[in-house]
Order: sequence, then structure tokens, then C-alpha cells
Amino acid sequence: MTSPSWLAGLWESLRGAFQQRAVKFGLLGSVLLVAGSLSPAYLPRVSPLTRFMASLGFDGPISKTVGTVFTMVGLALLMEFWLRIRPARREAQGLPQLRHWAVLVIVGTPMLVAPPIFSHDAYSYAAQGWLLHNNLNPYLVGPGLLPGQFADQVAWVWRDTPAPYGPLALRMSHWLIELVGLDPYWSAVIMRVPALIGVGLIGWCTPRIARRFGINPAAASWFVLTNPILIIDFIGGAHNDSLMTGLMVLGIWVTLQQRTWLWGGAIIGVAAAIKQPAFLAAVALPFLLVPWTSWRPRDVVNAAGRALLSLGISVAVFAALSLATGLGFGWTNAVNVPGMVDTVSPFTVLGHLIQYPVNLLGLDPGGRTVIRTLRSLGLVVAAIGIVWIAVKHLGRRPLHFVSWSFLLFAFCAPAIHSWYVLWGGVLFPVTRPRTKVLRTAIVVTGVLLGYAAMNFALRNGAWLLALLLMWTLWESVRAHELNQNWEDEAPQESLVRS
Repeated sequence: MTSPSWLAGLWESLRGAFQQRAVKFGLLGSVLLVAGSLSPAYLPRVSPLTRFMASLGFDGPISKTVGTVFTMVGLALLMEFWLRIRPARREAQGLPQLRHWAVLVIVGTPMLVAPPIFSHDAYSYAAQGWLLHNNLNPYLVGPGLLPGQFADQVAWVWRDTPAPYGPLALRMSHWLIELVGLDPYWSAVIMRVPALIGVGLIGWCTPRIARRFGINPAAASWFVLTNPILIIDFIGGAHNDSLMTGLMVLGIWVTLQQRTWLWGGAIIGVAAAIKQPAFLAAVALPFLLVPWTSWRPRDVVNAAGRALLSLGISVAVFAALSLATGLGFGWTNAVNVPGMVDTVSPFTVLGHLIQYPVNLLGLDPGGRTVIRTLRSLGLVVAAIGIVWIAVKHLGRRPLHFVSWSFLLFAFCAPAIHSWYVLWGGVLFPVTRPRTKVLRTAIVVTGVLLGYAAMNFALRNGAWLLALLLMWTLWESVRAHELNQNWEDEAPQESLVRS
């Protein structure tokens, strides 16, 4: 295909997607979400946008309410858009199928120059890069050691904590802030560059991996690429989880293409140098090519040896990058940092429910013993569960192991964030989920969006609007999914059939 015809094909895909009403819903939702992110209750006080909005008179209670309304409507539209463009629904209505990469480009574009959305992590990345620029090790000190706008942009709870991220992620943050001339605001915005690379890798690899396993690539792309959580957290939030996840699926795709897991293991090592959980995928790579099907001692030893060798390659690449960046292995000082905040992690919530009466009875002088115990129990459950998933799936269905293990860890860890769910979510379609499981995943997507909305609304003192959004999300899911007559026990048709 010549360049002009290739470009014409791209343009036709974009034009065809934009002509669809549902895609326009998504674009409008994205625009409203960006507008809502300019709320004075959500921007850092030192942000130039805060001062700019104040100069326009948008710094009072009314502007907070308007910003919250924009955000809630935007979230509702993004959920409605996602459900409306589902391939099975469009097929049933006789509508043409869409190029989901084109849909993602259209809906994600408004977020490219917006401030970080629904998270201040990008400000932390920038501040950690600023520490490196000043010859300080982010594994040893927090951003607050250098007072100024970089530190002031960081959420207070992370201001004095060391960085938990991989060494390559920190060094990339250093390079990126220098690229924008050390401007604190644009240093945070440019953190979208590696996130967008990750999204691009996910968009390229996910449908191709799905096709290799007999899954409808269009349906896989719909579930992953146009998922509101991916759009909001990976593009809007600029989380480094995006690049980690993108490199992880690239390692899987290279393994399938090259018929060797050596290069895939090396790529997983690079992914782990962004964020360490990627190591989990390394043990699955050998079984993509040669399944483990027998429990005879010789076969078990052989399988364990292959898994450990693949993991060893990833660890060696990770270690080399740790030394090359000059940061070493200081991230071990911060492995507990993500759990320092309370979220809706199931075991944390359960801990609070039990802790409350314990505190009323005066049985716990420290006031958090039950919460800490339940969080530790969650990690034990995750470890046992991952071993069980490995026994059940690793040898024959290695991507089932990767997806379900990541999802289990995300929900059992001391802290849960919606972007953690995407670690395993990008491979979820390859697990061939049955209808009930797919419906549950869609409902969970709505719940996580509702939780993000509630956090935002509470900052703006408008929690009633968040409750209204939750009701709207539920009605949207109920209308599009729960009232449909799918066969409950059959594999979801839109994922299995092409």
C-alpha cells in the first residue's frame, strides 16, 4: 500500500468513526471531563491553571459545582458511549463495525494537553524527576525535601515518601522534565508521552494476541482500548502503569511471533523497570509455546526450570537497567508506600468495618490493628490464590494465569486503584469470559468510575451529584447489559465469534 492510500485509509477510519453518534457521545464526555478537571478543588493550588481560572472568576463555590456537574455528565457519557459501540450490539442493530483505534484517537485527543485527570501521580513523577535533576535519589528522599512548585504540586500524602517505581520510570521522568525546560506544570503534562506509548503498544498487541487465540479482535479491542478506565487513567491520568502494561503485552506478542521466549523475557524485564509487577508475566511466557500438561516429576521440574529461566532473564535485564540508571535497588525501601492511603480495597474496607466497633469498645489503643491485620490477610489470600491459578491455568492457558493473577492481586492488595485493574484487564478478553463474568467486568467498570466520581465530588462538596451519577451508570449498564437475553452459560458470543 502506497503512502497516500495508507493515509487515506487512516482518514476514512477516523471519519467513519466520527460519524457515529455514540462516538460523539464519547468525545463530548471527554471534553466535559477535561473541563471538570479545571475545578479549583482538584487542581494543585500552585498550578498556573488555578491562577488562570481565578482570574476569570472561576474559583468560588459555583465554579466547583459547575466543574463537578461537567465531570459527572462526562463520566456518564463515556460509559454510555462504551456500551453503545460494543460490537455485538452494533451487529444486532445492523450497524457497521468501528476501528477502535480510531475511536480511541477521537475520544482521547481532548485529554492530551489537560492537567492530570483524577490523579496527582503525574505531579509526583515530575517531582521525582526534579529530585534527580538536583542529584538527589528519589528512593531515599521525598519530593518535599526540595520546597517549591514541584513539591507543592504533589499530593500531601506522597510529599515526603520515597518513590516506589522502577528505576527506568524515574530516569525517564528526569529526561522528560528537562525536555520541557523544567517547567513544573508541563513537566507533569509531558508524563503522558510514555503513557501514550503504552496505550499504542496495547492497541497494537491486544487484538493480535486475541486473534492468535481465536478471540474476536474487534471485541477484544472494544473491551480494552475504548474502556473508559483506560481512556481516563492511562491517557488522562498519565499513569506509568500504561507503559508497563504496554511493554508486558509486547513481550507476550513477541514471544508468540518469534517462537522463542528469550526476547519476550527481556522485554518483560524492561516493563518491570517501569513498574515491578510486570515480573509476574515472565513466568507464563514459556508455556505460550510449549504447554505443561503433565504432573509427572520430570515434567514438573522441566516446567519449573523454564518458568524460572524466563523470570531470570527478566530479572537480569531489570538489574542491568537498575545499575545503568545509577539508581540501584532502592525501590525496596518503598514497597509499602501505595498502601499508605485508604481506598475501597475489599480487605481495607472490611478492616474498617470491624475496626469501628473495636475502637468504640476501646479494645485497640492504636486504632488500626484490625485494618493492618486484614490488609496482611488480603496479601496472603492473593498469594494463595495466585498459586491456585498457576496450578489450574499456567501450563495450558498461561494468559488466563496472567490476567486472573493480576486481577486477584489488584482486588486483594492493601490499596486498589482503577488503573491497577488494567494490568490484568488488557488480557481479560483472552480468558474467554462467560456472559456472567463479562457482565460482572462491565459492572465493575461502572463501580470504579463511580468511586472516582465520588472522590472528585467530595473534594468539591457535591456528593449528591456523585450519587446521581452512580444511579445513571447503573441504569446505563442495566439497559445495555442486564436486560439482554444472552445465554448465561455460553461463552460470550462477541468475544469468541469473529
